[in-house]
Amino acid sequence: MATEADLQIQVADYLRLRYPDVVFHSDFGSGVKLTMRQAAQQKRMNGGWRAFPDMFIAKPTLGFDKDGQPFYRHGLFIELKRDGVRILKKDGEYVADKHIREQAKMLEHLCRLGYVACFAVGFDQAKQIIDNYLK
Repeated sequence: MATEADLQIQVADYLRLRYPDVVFHSDFGSGVKLTMRQAAQQKRMNGGWRAFPDMFIAKPTLGFDKDGQPFYRHGLFIELKRDGVRILKKDGEYVADKHIREQAKMLEHLCRLGYVACFAVGFDQAKQIIDNYLK
């Protein structure tokens, strides 16, 4: 089964091929085991924020609210999960996994700041989210 790192590479390759002029950044440190010192350094470099999304696409786009009013979306954050990972329970609540709940809070925070921010489980869902955002 492909790892989350494999998925990030697959999505990065797709972006380079399909949208060569789009600037994006993928978090190389995602899923990497760090020493206590390295983890402390990374936390300080990231402003103390936990659960930062795996990928950012730095392309503002125009969106429309439910009343049809236009607004700018500042960019797209994606928290990538490999195929088969469950994010939500059947009732629509997030699973009990503490890290997924932290990631969901971060995504909600970024949405309030004017970004599109979401989970993507597997390559097909990530591709669909990217295509919908960039078109």
